[in-house]
Amino acid sequence: MLLGLAALFFLTTQTTGSDAFSATDTYTVTARFENVGSLKNRAPVSMSGVTIGRVTSVEFDPVALNAEVTFVIDSQYGQIPDDSDASILTSGLLGSQYVGLQAGGSDIYLEDGSEILFTQSAIVIENLISKYLFSSGSGGDNE
Repeated sequence: MLLGLAALFFLTTQTTGSDAFSATDTYTVTARFENVGSLKNRAPVSMSGVTIGRVTSVEFDPVALNAEVTFVIDSQYGQIPDDSDASILTSGLLGSQYVGLQAGGSDIYLEDGSEILFTQSAIVIENLISKYLFSSGSGGDNE
C-alpha cells in the first residue's frame, strides 16, 4: 500500500506543469474563453508540444461574461500568425491544464497587446459524462 501511495505521489508531481520557463524578453497576449476549466496562473502555453510561454492571469470579465486569460510568450517566438487559435487542453492522466496554440496562416504576427480571437474552451469531463448518461438513459428501445 505504501508503494502505491509513493507511485501516486510521483505521478502527481510529474504531471503538474513544472517545465522551466525563464524568458526575460516576452510579449503579452490575451484570449477569451467561455470555460477555462481549472486553468491556473503559471500554466504552460505551448505550440507543437514546446512550451513557449506562461499564463499570467485568469480573470472573469463581468461585461462580456466570459473568462479572459492573459499570458506571456517568449519574444524569440515572434512570428506566430495573428489568426492562430488558442485551446485549453489537458495534459497527463491527472489533468493539469495548459493553453495550446495552433498556427494560423496570416502574414501578420502576434505582438504585445494582441488578442487571439479564435478560441476553444476547456472540455469539462463531468459535462461529457452527464451528457452521455442522460442521452443513453433517454434513448431506450421503443417496443
